[in-house]
Amino acid sequence: MAVDYLVIVVYLAGMLAMGWWGMRRAKSKSEFLVAGRRLGPAMYSGTMAAIVLGGASTIGGVGLGYQYGLSGAWMVFTIGLGLLALSVFFSARIARLKVYTVSEMLDLRYGGRAGVISGLVMWAYTLMLAVTSTIAYATIFDVLFDMNRTLAIVLGGSIVVAYSTLGGMWSITLTDMVQFVVKTIGVLLLLLPIAVVKAGGFAEMKAQLPTEYFDPLGIGGETIFTYVLIYTFGMLIGQDIWQRVFTARSDRTARWGGTVAGTYCLAYAVAGAVIGTAAKVLYPKLASPDDAFATVVKDELPVGVRGLVLAAALAAVMSTSSGALIACATVANNDIWSRLRGVVRPDGDRQYDEVKGNRVFILLMGLAVIGTAIALNDVVQALTVAYNLLVGGLLVPILGGLLWKRGTAQGALASVAVGGLAVIGLMAAFGILANEPVYYGLLASLAAYVAVSLATRPTDAAVLAAWRERLAGRAPAHDNASETVSEQVPAAQ
Repeated sequence: MAVDYLVIVVYLAGMLAMGWWGMRRAKSKSEFLVAGRRLGPAMYSGTMAAIVLGGASTIGGVGLGYQYGLSGAWMVFTIGLGLLALSVFFSARIARLKVYTVSEMLDLRYGGRAGVISGLVMWAYTLMLAVTSTIAYATIFDVLFDMNRTLAIVLGGSIVVAYSTLGGMWSITLTDMVQFVVKTIGVLLLLLPIAVVKAGGFAEMKAQLPTEYFDPLGIGGETIFTYVLIYTFGMLIGQDIWQRVFTARSDRTARWGGTVAGTYCLAYAVAGAVIGTAAKVLYPKLASPDDAFATVVKDELPVGVRGLVLAAALAAVMSTSSGALIACATVANNDIWSRLRGVVRPDGDRQYDEVKGNRVFILLMGLAVIGTAIALNDVVQALTVAYNLLVGGLLVPILGGLLWKRGTAQGALASVAVGGLAVIGLMAAFGILANEPVYYGLLASLAAYVAVSLATRPTDAAVLAAWRERLAGRAPAHDNASETVSEQVPAAQ
């Protein structure tokens, strides 16, 4: 496997080199956190696809295909649907707000009262998302080097923390573009056709497997509905996704670039399910469905190609991990720490100090993510808790703020509190992996939002007027002080 090792080592070295290059470019808070809000359509599409298609979409998507056949595509498919909905209906308005976090959007809409509470919920979600991505390094490095689990997590996590800390969003954007290309070549152009050919083609796959493996709804209607609630709606409100929307240089770029990325996700979903179905023919008795990806790669691919496909899996994990990490650090610094300390947004040259502060928070959150990943065993439960809290606590006040002008700050706070507590209580009663927590938690959040909003005074007219100005893109953004730096570098294509 010497050639495969060389491919991986060159890939990892390239990630660190891009982190160093990004450090030279990230000279202001805007550059460091949202790449100066200047990504063009090509780079925006690639990086958005990279952030949403992580280890769960690649290794987990193939595993679902192994277990359920073509209907195993639904998990990743609903992620793509969520990204399409975000891009078509909301991304232009989100991009025009010129904020850094979801909580800042809530403060603008409701008058500055929801930041810390919503920030805590969003922080928990992004932390768990980064943790679950980091744990996936153990699977990949075990296939490559037969490496100890803890050492694999430390090695993979340290590389992501290093390039994210150095260059912030610029480093992550550059590495995500490479990761997008590597994933496209490794999974769609190499692993997919090779797996199908090795399994004897589609005719042989149909002959070998039960008919339900080719039923588009075979995974079950309730499971598909739950995926829509968790992943489709989760795509609409996650800080990791919004922070990528903030990088678009225009609302048109956010809309059309995101639409391309969402369509790519749909194709990736089908590819993963087909690969898993082929693996079921080749290896009908694997101990775990999640072993399907690594087994096909290790046993069926030629030298060199195997290294590239494993690099593709590593790319998928790293893109999600780095995106969740910078989102976690941004929320921790801007929405929680700064607010608790009562720090006013700095101006002018103080922007450079904010870069250092955000860099420190990425490092601290990175260490926390690595430590938690080492200690944690059940990845699925951690990710389920994160998405249940996100959707149950924040979906209603965020979409309500965008769609319903009668919503109030009190209604938003009640929605976050009631929805979050309901989800926690229902997970304790029904179990973490049950469907009821997100169903009833979301209904409780909606009921609290509507009832309390209608029972309290409408949002101040001046607040709503300022909100409409920001939505229209007419109000000044907070990061104007850094534009003199940004204007020296042409927009990224």
